[in-house]
Amino acid sequence: MNNQLTTQQFTYELERTLENNIAAIYLAGKVATSRRVLLSDLNAIAELLGHANCSTVNWGKLRYKHTQAIRTKLAETRKPATVNRMLSALRGALKAAWLNDDISERDYKKAIEVKGVKNETLPSGRTLSGGELKALMIACNDNRPAGIRDAAIIAVLYTCGLRRAEVVSLKITDLNQETGELKVTGKGNKEREAWALNGARRALNAWLELRSDLSEALFQPINRGGNIQPKHMVKQSIYDMLARRAKQAGIENFSPHDLRRTFITDILEAGADLSTAAKLAGHKSPQTTMRYDKRDNKVKMQAVSLLHIPFSG
Repeated sequence: MNNQLTTQQFTYELERTLENNIAAIYLAGKVATSRRVLLSDLNAIAELLGHANCSTVNWGKLRYKHTQAIRTKLAETRKPATVNRMLSALRGALKAAWLNDDISERDYKKAIEVKGVKNETLPSGRTLSGGELKALMIACNDNRPAGIRDAAIIAVLYTCGLRRAEVVSLKITDLNQETGELKVTGKGNKEREAWALNGARRALNAWLELRSDLSEALFQPINRGGNIQPKHMVKQSIYDMLARRAKQAGIENFSPHDLRRTFITDILEAGADLSTAAKLAGHKSPQTTMRYDKRDNKVKMQAVSLLHIPFSG
């Protein structure tokens, strides 16, 4: 009887503690390691709403106009990653309010539609020099099937500006062997055209003489015995191959995505307009392409030097 009374008392105390305290309900379902950070985030949001802490906020009363205003205020003083983490905590509290029947499903779905904050910092990485590109290709010149394949992959990555995922998904039917045109399937299954021309086309043709016809994959794995496997490669194998070839070529501070950065920078430097570069890179917005432009200040200064203003003083 005493044990039953103790259980009832505990249940009553728990319900009394959690009653109308949506933040506590939300946090109760989180592991201890993340609870402290989430509590701090919710308290910071509560302060923006004029409350001392998150326990006194009626989260079920928040609507889209409130969550949007919270996002705006957070973005004014905090880094994008921090804002997005705090917005995630906000969405969690709103979900707890919905599950607790404190907010309708319609209002809940609208309130959580607040978008995250994009990180506008410049992407890391660098461009490769002409000498480094040549050294990469020379590192593949070992008269082995893997070397011939790797040279073709590097040539396509650079001259077509492809992502690793795009390279491994290429099929033989995506290649027009007469023109060197490639049909590339990028993010969101959006298709675009690319062209493997000149040296890239020759490197690709050398690989086509070796690849297995038993698979649709354009680029295929090769085992340690030098046998070609009739299947698609995976992204990690491209990463590992490039890291190995870069080491053989003596190239430091190199990442696979640097080939894509180099492609974008080089075609812009060669005179392509930003819109064309964005289309070739598979970027939805030219603004994204601009962030990959690694041309140095010398190029920018040369552009400014073309401007003249009459002054004879």
